[in-house]
Amino acid sequence: MSTIIQQYAEYAAWEANRDLSAETLHHAKRVVLDWFSALYPGIVSDVGAKIIATFEDEFGVGKSRIPSLNKTGFSSSAAWILGTASHAIEFDDIFRDAVYHPGVPVISAALAIADEYNRTGLEFLKAVVVGYEVSTRLGAAVQPSHYSFFHTTGTVGAIGSAAAAAFLIDPQDKNLFAHAVATATTFASGLQQAFRSDAMTKALHGGHAASIGTTAAKAATKGITGALDILEGEVGFAAALSKGANWDKAIAGLGEDYNICKMTQKNHGCCGHTFAAIDGVIAIRQTILDQGLTLSEIENIAIRTYQTALDVTGNFAPESAFQCRFSLPYVVAHGLLHGSVRLNAFEKAQRSAQQTRDLMQKLTLESDEELTSKFPNQRAAKVKITLKNGQVFEHFSPCRKGDPEAPLTDEDLDNKFFELVNGVISAEQARVLRDQIWNLDQLQVQDLKI
Repeated sequence: MSTIIQQYAEYAAWEANRDLSAETLHHAKRVVLDWFSALYPGIVSDVGAKIIATFEDEFGVGKSRIPSLNKTGFSSSAAWILGTASHAIEFDDIFRDAVYHPGVPVISAALAIADEYNRTGLEFLKAVVVGYEVSTRLGAAVQPSHYSFFHTTGTVGAIGSAAAAAFLIDPQDKNLFAHAVATATTFASGLQQAFRSDAMTKALHGGHAASIGTTAAKAATKGITGALDILEGEVGFAAALSKGANWDKAIAGLGEDYNICKMTQKNHGCCGHTFAAIDGVIAIRQTILDQGLTLSEIENIAIRTYQTALDVTGNFAPESAFQCRFSLPYVVAHGLLHGSVRLNAFEKAQRSAQQTRDLMQKLTLESDEELTSKFPNQRAAKVKITLKNGQVFEHFSPCRKGDPEAPLTDEDLDNKFFELVNGVISAEQARVLRDQIWNLDQLQVQDLKI
């Protein structure tokens, strides 16, 4: 019987020989545009600047471009930079069922390899689809237990990036694909402890995953082999990193039901576990203001949500920008006061604003057993705000704005792109690049004005 990896290789070769549907192609362009939205501000972030400096001695040798820098590097180094930068500001996409940000490793690796091998935009988009379809299913198969200790973007992401990179190098070579994925799997890593502190390592998980995938794929072209049963083997990936993987989920719907069409695209610049609560307080905020009341009349904010959200984001005393992005009390208080949580929410003046800090002290967090039982397939929150006069406002967010049930429109994604790249590239370059992405299937990847 074929291993899971061999079945993935069969799927990839089959995908290479047929056209993407119009819907799938369109969603592939959506995730690429959304990835660039997160990439550019990440390039100029603190961790972005530091990872660029880490590899600067290699610039000018390879063929893979570093956007906005007018520099090139080796594909593995470029992928590490792109994966780190696109994960740095917490605006990257999510596949909910896998607790996973697939764009970070998959698109980063695909762009680096497409530059090196001079691939067409359509080949690039198909590779992105393959990387998403393989890795999102594998991620869903090992959840929720995998997320108890491991950061899926660093672990499963290495496998997704290898899939995309191998597909771009030779989409028909099932042997290349299988061994690239198998080799990447043994190097998959990323511990949750890294983002329960003020360390920069979380962003590097995405970069490492992208780099490992490109390296594994290129190594496979030279004859490097991997253990093809490494996913389901007795001492393999699932045995070590999860409890009772559901292998039906790893294959179900592959090539028929496209997960890339079911992505969550972020509407807030912080950890996705906070989004349902933010959406709830923003909805109540509008109701309070519409009734001629003021936010100063708030006595208490009670939030009930799933346990993982509290485990990861229950920090009531965040200080740095990173900590604030992973603080449900902070982002909820900021969202309630300002009506949104965008990049400026994490500037020093905002982080130290007394009004926000005071409001955080009025917040209570509680685990909801029902919502916890539905994680990771549903990310919901119940919000109850009580005013000083005893008036109560309640809101249930069954999903998050940006989830497949409430997706961002193409116009929303355009606006998000222009907002986030502003100040990193010119308005004219942003307009040109936006237009190129929506027409990427008609271009060469090296035509992109990045």
